[in-house]
Amino acid sequence: MYRRWFLSVIIGFGISLGTHLTLRAESPETAPVDLKALITQIDAAANRQDIDRIQSLYSDQYVTADGLMLDEFTQSLKQLWKNYPNLKYKTELLSWEKNGTGWVVETLTTMTGSSQQNGRKIQLEGKIKSRQTFQGNQLIRQEILGEETKLTSGEKPPEVTVNAPETVKVGETFDFDVIVDEPLRDELLAGTAIAEKVDTDRYLDPGTMQLELLQSGGLFKRISAVEQPQSHWLSAILVRSEGITIVTYRVRIVE
Repeated sequence: MYRRWFLSVIIGFGISLGTHLTLRAESPETAPVDLKALITQIDAAANRQDIDRIQSLYSDQYVTADGLMLDEFTQSLKQLWKNYPNLKYKTELLSWEKNGTGWVVETLTTMTGSSQQNGRKIQLEGKIKSRQTFQGNQLIRQEILGEETKLTSGEKPPEVTVNAPETVKVGETFDFDVIVDEPLRDELLAGTAIAEKVDTDRYLDPGTMQLELLQSGGLFKRISAVEQPQSHWLSAILVRSEGITIVTYRVRIVE
């Protein structure tokens, strides 16, 4: 059984209220100096793993669209930094809007890091697209628009192509395909794929995945229709003799 991490825990830099979706976005080149400085400060604090500075940049009323509160967020962030002590962040401003005394912002954050777990080196790569609301000099809300994580280990982890939608409509079925790029020949391949509703309990305990031998060069899973708006994590693990690859994607189910 293998553990995985969700990027929503790793990065809490996308903050917003859903009512801001209709605002007309401005280009990043025209963003105010103060806004750019705030984003730079958040990245710098995260790269230093300075939890006190991070907390000072978040409102006490901070909450995510997934229901994660500030205490839960900082607790999970500290645990993640313990596991990935060299984690590095880089945030790109995509668009922004003035919102009263603050701003609504969309960003793309990429990250890399590595960890030693049970004598095995694990490499983490990921990115998250999010919408943010700043009030004054603090972040107050979070909405994740896109999220993907890849964990690899071993000399030659499987190279994969992932086919998964970012959004689907309520009542629609959809496919989650994770295809191994290179021929397997006679090599054995094990793995599994799961879908689960985004839940704050899973942030603190991402859980484990049980393997089974595969008869083809990938994983192909059809996800049943969901009858109400919510977000799901799609996770897959592929294991062969020379390495392991774990991927997690987020899909938003919308009206």
